[in-house]
Amino acid sequence: MASETGSRVQRFLDSDIWYSFTRSPITVGAAIVTLAMFVAAVFAPWLAPHHPFDLATVDLLDAFLPPAWIEGGDPRFLLGTDDQGRDILSTIMFGARISLGVGFASVVFAMVIGVTLGLISGYLGGTVDSVIMRFADIQLSFPAILIALLIDGVARGVLPRDMHDELAIYVLVFAIGISGWVQYARTVRGSTLVEKNKEYVQAAYVMGVSPLLIMVRHVLPNAMGPVLVIGTIHLAVAIITEATLSFLGVGVPPTSPSLGTLIRVGNDFLFSGEWWITVFPGAALAILVLAVNLLGDWLRDALNPKLR
Repeated sequence: MASETGSRVQRFLDSDIWYSFTRSPITVGAAIVTLAMFVAAVFAPWLAPHHPFDLATVDLLDAFLPPAWIEGGDPRFLLGTDDQGRDILSTIMFGARISLGVGFASVVFAMVIGVTLGLISGYLGGTVDSVIMRFADIQLSFPAILIALLIDGVARGVLPRDMHDELAIYVLVFAIGISGWVQYARTVRGSTLVEKNKEYVQAAYVMGVSPLLIMVRHVLPNAMGPVLVIGTIHLAVAIITEATLSFLGVGVPPTSPSLGTLIRVGNDFLFSGEWWITVFPGAALAILVLAVNLLGDWLRDALNPKLR
């Protein structure tokens, strides 16, 4: 078992993808930044210098402290504090947990819906294909943020008011996921149209294999390369969409603030001189999205045989 694992690792290290990764300093830097932010977000309860949402540890007398290197700053708070005396660095780490969690869940949800509808549309064709693709064309005519706003607004109108905060994250994941399934569906549909006419798929059909097994075992694996690329890039879009909705006040509740919520809160004090409350969360969001986008661009090129 150990030798088999070692041989797999060695094959990966000898692969074109790993060679392409190590030959791109920008990609390596983006991977390091992304990994560092992921680790900081996931392990925030243990790595953060303070727990910003524990009322027993927050002191209002520490409110509006500037970063530690500016006159009046406190070494305990490296990036300063907000209007409630919470450590900015700690709020960024905890806020990134929400942003990344919503982003990942939205991408997985959109991927499942898009891949499923793309497989069905491409394999069955005919009326089913026309109906699914017409829905996709209609959705593409609207910006994703407007669709997410519409779904979020409808959900808030239907759900009881006392359940808004409890279900806010689930509604946000559903809204962002529904607004992003089209790209997966169109990509998988195109791959399915190509694969279903190949000899091995026809042979499986003649042998009596069910269409569901053919789609899952034979067609889907050949379509997953482009899907992974889209998923990586869509993660950055999902994080930005979540931040936009939270900035507009229709995202996650203030009791579980994401990076977008932190930017919205800090924006109220931007012109009064407490610039660090919004600048540092905004910078963290921009760096995270840029790093994920760079990884997505590299993955797209690495999996494209025409660019090798």
